[in-house]
Amino acid sequence: MARIYARLDEERMAKLEQLKEQLHFSTTEVLKLAIDDLYQQQVTQSPSKLQQLLNSDFIACGEAEPDLSANHKEYLVQTLAGK
Repeated sequence: MARIYARLDEERMAKLEQLKEQLHFSTTEVLKLAIDDLYQQQVTQSPSKLQQLLNSDFIACGEAEPDLSANHKEYLVQTLAGK
């Protein structure tokens, strides 16, 4: 078994203490649970392609006329007139 030494800022130390108190766990038990949960999320549950896309900063893509931003009103009028 290995021993870990970690440095925690005050906020995380307070969170750790609160977890220990609420769960009645030792520091080791809380860390084991946290590692297991993070491992489960990151390694064993590979997100679907849709979920990866939703989690990304991607907005949209498409094809349009090169001058669409300058002439969008004209293109809109033409499209609406064709309906």
